[in-house]
Amino acid sequence: MKDRLGIIKVAPAHPSTEAIKKAASTIKAGGTVVYPTRCLYGLGADAFNAAAVDKIYSIKQRPAQKPILILIDHSRQLKRLVTQVPTIAEKLMRQFWPGKVTIVFEAGSGVSPVLTGGSGKIGVRLPGHPVASALVEAVASPITGTSANLSGSPGCHQISDLAPQVARRLELVLDAGPLAGGAGSTVVDVTQGDRPLVLREGVICVRDIMLASS
Repeated sequence: MKDRLGIIKVAPAHPSTEAIKKAASTIKAGGTVVYPTRCLYGLGADAFNAAAVDKIYSIKQRPAQKPILILIDHSRQLKRLVTQVPTIAEKLMRQFWPGKVTIVFEAGSGVSPVLTGGSGKIGVRLPGHPVASALVEAVASPITGTSANLSGSPGCHQISDLAPQVARRLELVLDAGPLAGGAGSTVVDVTQGDRPLVLREGVICVRDIMLASS
């Protein structure tokens, strides 16, 4: 059901096909969509649309040097995103995807330096939430996975908490109700050789990352 504010209510475990198609069409057309992830609401746009990515930075008031991670619907999409998939990345993906771990790769030539914050690296995750997963699959292309908040502010666990500065610039919101919150994904850089570098410890602890990649 859609209301006058552009919010579509969706069932967290079984989002309607109609709602997902609407959100996917909005993203394909260059729009921005808020959608649920495991812990927080995310802000989605076509990762290959430069204007849409620029709008994400503008909405969040995010510094240009801070990269934005992206979500994919299958590991095969990595081929167009990264220069290589190291063995340690393959181990982490087998163990922890979908969800739970964001893996930082060397970005391929087709990835905008805007997304990487000029770092030459790109964070990628296969989403675990059913709505996020269905959305990325329907778009059939990577989307941004940054949190739906102003840069430096707390993340959004329910749509009523969206900052007005963010809400007024959205094309569509997929509202799955209050989210559980808790620790976000663990962010792991696999570009440093044969040993992973944990940039942010989240739901998966450093010890488990090291065990899985050994």
